[in-house]
This record gives sequence, C-alpha cells and structure tokens, in this order.
Amino acid sequence: MIYNCVLGLNRIKIIDIPKIKDVRGNLSFVEKDILPYTIKRVYYLYDVPSGAYRGGHAHYEQQECLIALSGSFDVTLTDVYGEKKTITLNKPNVGLLIPNMIWRELDNFSSGAVCLVIASDVFLEEDYIRDFNYFKSFK
Repeated sequence: MIYNCVLGLNRIKIIDIPKIKDVRGNLSFVEKDILPYTIKRVYYLYDVPSGAYRGGHAHYEQQECLIALSGSFDVTLTDVYGEKKTITLNKPNVGLLIPNMIWRELDNFSSGAVCLVIASDVFLEEDYIRDFNYFKSFK
C-alpha cells in the first residue's frame, strides 16, 4: 500500500524538549522555535480515572504537541489508511508532535499522570472530527 505523505503516520514526530540539569531539579521549556507552529492554546489532562481514555478525535487543521509532565500514558495514533501506532509518553522532556488529520486516543494513564497539550489553535468545535468512520472516509 502506498501512503500519501500528506495524511500518513510518517508525519508524526518525537521532539526533544530542552532540559537544563541542576542539582536543585531539572528545568525544561518550550519556546516558539521548538514547535513548527505558533502556540495558541495550552491545556492539560489530569486525574484521569483508571481505565478511562481521552481523545477519540482528529483535527482538520490543528496540530498538537503532547508531553507527559508527570507519570505516563499511551497515545494510539491512526491515519486515514488505518495504519496504527502506539507511543508511550513518560518523560517531561519529550514531546509527541501530532499533525492534523491523525486520529488520537490516550489511555493507560498512570496514577498522577499529567498530559500537557500545546495546540496550534484556539478551541474550535468545527475543527474536530469525532466520528471515526467519517475520518476514515478521507483516504
């Protein structure tokens, strides 16, 4: 099967977030040059109950970077062709860059896990694709 580079999972990237080591504790930061888009919204998920999942959608335009600030969780990514990949995030200096038109589901949250999301746009309900069958129709 030939994957369209515009919509395939090959666009997902793991990014290293700068880490300043110090005996008093480490410091990491995200600045405009680290992400390939302008940051327009930051939000975080926490206190996710055992067995629950988040996500279950894709975006027409918005891009996001997910970071496990604390604990760990799995991110299952699916492209419109049905190719699937699961990535475990568990380091606060590693980000998962999810481009537009990639379905995402987050689960397997450890106790105390915090997922930071840095988004390329403000919340726009019309940018969300919440029906997986409709999402798959874009292939």
